[in-house]
Amino acid sequence: MSSNHYITCEELVGFVLDYVDGSLPPPQRTEFDRHLSVCPSCVAYLNGYRTSLELAREAFGAQPELSEHSLPESLKAAIRAARAKS
Repeated sequence: MSSNHYITCEELVGFVLDYVDGSLPPPQRTEFDRHLSVCPSCVAYLNGYRTSLELAREAFGAQPELSEHSLPESLKAAIRAARAKS
């Protein structure tokens, strides 16, 4: 993500975990927020993402682990393959 252009919806989705957990660096967070200010679809996506996290918390009684390292290797491979196709 570069501060030289507006981020796309696809880029926003790729950084949503870092945005939600607060680890997105300030310049990228500014771009993320700017995109959200003009894209109702991404606002809805972010709200759905947060709702999913909250439901998982309620279901499991704790904060779910959101680390990339906690994802099964097969899921990471599927995500990489899907990104390579687009």
